[in-house]
Amino acid sequence: AQQRRRNPDAPRPPGLPRVALPDEPLIINTHEIAEVRVVVVTRGLSHPWGLAFLPGGDMLVTERQGRLRMIRDGVLDPEPVDGVPEVLARGLSGLMDVALHPQFAENRLVYLSYTRPLGEREATVALIRGRLDGMALRDVEDVFVAEPFGGSTASARIAFAPDGLLYMTVGGSFGTNPEGARAQDPSSHAGKLLRLRDDGSVPDDNPFVGRPGYKPEIFSMGHRNQQGLAFHPETSAPWATEHAVQGGDELNIIEPGKNYGWPVVSYGRQYNGPRVTERFWADGMQEPLVFWVPSIAPSGLTFYTGDRFPQWKGNLFVGSLMTGRIGRTGHVERIVFNENGEELAREWLLTELRQRIRDVKQGPDGLLYVLTEANQAALLRLEPVE
Repeated sequence: AQQRRRNPDAPRPPGLPRVALPDEPLIINTHEIAEVRVVVVTRGLSHPWGLAFLPGGDMLVTERQGRLRMIRDGVLDPEPVDGVPEVLARGLSGLMDVALHPQFAENRLVYLSYTRPLGEREATVALIRGRLDGMALRDVEDVFVAEPFGGSTASARIAFAPDGLLYMTVGGSFGTNPEGARAQDPSSHAGKLLRLRDDGSVPDDNPFVGRPGYKPEIFSMGHRNQQGLAFHPETSAPWATEHAVQGGDELNIIEPGKNYGWPVVSYGRQYNGPRVTERFWADGMQEPLVFWVPSIAPSGLTFYTGDRFPQWKGNLFVGSLMTGRIGRTGHVERIVFNENGEELAREWLLTELRQRIRDVKQGPDGLLYVLTEANQAALLRLEPVE
C-alpha cells in the first residue's frame, strides 16, 4: 500500500510502542518449529530495499537513497560500492533491487534497478549492470530503460528465472480510474511485469512480440505496484506480491500474456474509504491466488527450499511492511500451499519485533534472511535452535 505524506505539524497518534532490536539473539516460537533463533547480522542500513548473496558469504544490499552496500562477515563496510548511477530518491522511488547474473562466478555482473531522473518533473525505471571489482562497479551499461513517466515509480523488483531470463516489475500505475490507467495500457511499461534476456533484448516467445500497440517486453499487465517476485521451485512459474490501496493486496501466479485487473477489478478501498471498484472479477482478468483485507503492504518473498528448516520446506515467506495501515505491525507471513496452489495454512512471524519488513530471502546456507525497513534498519537471520 502506498504511503501518504503526513503533515509534520499534525500530532502523531500514540500507536504501538517502538521496540528496539535486541543485542542478543532472540528465541521465538512457531507452529511447526518449537524454537527459532533470530540474530541481528548487521545494523546501520538506511532504508534498504534488495539483497543478493555473493560467492564466499559476502552480501550486497541496496539502500533507496542510492547506495549499494557490502556486508562482509556480518560487518557493514562503512563505504558504499562505487559506480552506482545517479538515482532519483523521492517518495517511494530510488535505488531498488539487486541481482547477480546466473554466471556471476565467471562474469562478475551485478544488476541494479532504480528510478532514473529525467529533468525536473519526469522519471523512469532503469536497469543497469556492471562488473563487480572489489568495491566498485566497472563497465556500467544500460540493460533496459522504460519510457518516461512522472511521479513515483515505486517498484522495480528483479529476479532471474531458472532458465536464465530476467523478470522485472515496473510500478507507477497508482490511479484508480480505469480510463487512461497505465496498467491497462499495452503501450506503457508501467503496471507490468517484464521479461528480458540478460542483455535487455526481448525473448522471441514473449507473449506480445509482434503485436501492434504492445510493448514487446511485457509478460503480464494490470498490476499496480509489485514488490515481491520469486519462482516456484517445482513449476518455475513466477509468483508476485502486489500492493493495492487500503486492502486488496495480492499474491498472483503470473501467466504469460494475462491481465491481472488493476484498477478495473480490485478488493481494495480508497484511503478515504470508498471501494476502488465494485467489481471483484471480470472476464479476461485473472483473480489473485491470495488477497489481503486489511492490507499487509507485501514486500519481498521467497520459497524455502533448504534443509535447515525441514518443516518449512516448500513454504512461501512474504514480507509485510504494516498491517491495516497501522504502524509497527510489519511481520513475515509463512504460507503453506498444496500441490494445486491452494492455501492450507498461514502463520505470522516476527510480530514481536514491530519492524517494517522489506525483503525476505533464503541464503546459500539454507537460512532465512530478513531486511527491515527504516532509517536505522538491520539485516536479520533466522536459525534453527539445534
